[in-house]
Amino acid sequence: MTKPIRVVLAGINGRMGRLSCRVIEEDGDFVLTGAIGRPGSSYLGKTVGEVTQRQSLEVQISDHVEGVLSNADVLLDFTVAETSVQHAKLALAHGVRPVIGTSGISDSAVEELIELAAGSKLGAMIVPNFSVGAVLMMEFARQAGSFFENVEIVEMHHTRKLDAPSGTAMHTVKKLASTGNTFNRQEVEEHELLDGARGGSGQSGVRVHSLRLPGLISHQEVIFGGPGELLTVRHDSFNTDCFVAGIRLALNAVMNLSGVEVGLDKILRLDGHSISVPEHAKSVN
Repeated sequence: MTKPIRVVLAGINGRMGRLSCRVIEEDGDFVLTGAIGRPGSSYLGKTVGEVTQRQSLEVQISDHVEGVLSNADVLLDFTVAETSVQHAKLALAHGVRPVIGTSGISDSAVEELIELAAGSKLGAMIVPNFSVGAVLMMEFARQAGSFFENVEIVEMHHTRKLDAPSGTAMHTVKKLASTGNTFNRQEVEEHELLDGARGGSGQSGVRVHSLRLPGLISHQEVIFGGPGELLTVRHDSFNTDCFVAGIRLALNAVMNLSGVEVGLDKILRLDGHSISVPEHAKSVN
């Protein structure tokens, strides 16, 4: 029998942290060996079960990252960008494979992690979105980007999200840029009556608009325009259930990686023609 993957979870009390506790508790492929909470939090010293009502998870929550890495295979991190990068560096230094589910990580930080992972000969993942549907949305947008010259992204999230644009939107921009096209060539000299009314202009001219409203979870549409037509590729997350399969997939896949993978794209084996979701990526019931 294969030994379960030992997971340390950072960001234990957040929305994604609590979901990951559910995945780990209900899936025999994983075991929680450490939990990291925000320094100064009232729940430090308590067990994960006490905080999340996952009573079988008796691991004590700590803010001492290095202290919990000695008995782990994977660090699953849902903190904030700067903190997650520091955690990932410590993980690689201790022979632990990081899976970062935090958005807002800079390109320079990604490059640094790529170098560290190569030096450590370890796998690592940076996952802008754990939803299989969202990954497909981005892939379909990339394919459409080869046929349209105008495109804008509208991403919508809850009011407690810190970064804008979202990691999903930024990853979509990169995928559109990978087509080699330049989008949204200026036809007139625009005049914004309110700064930012036309959104931000990203790589290859792709425009991005960020909405933050109560009632939203995680939503994105990529709108293409051509003569006489519009094409909209949209994905909506209504609760966290859509992230379960991606979390399972990433925790399993990172054990077989060498180097850093950004996004679930290659793990899902998307080649633009065929789509295969491995059996172990199916959702927990």
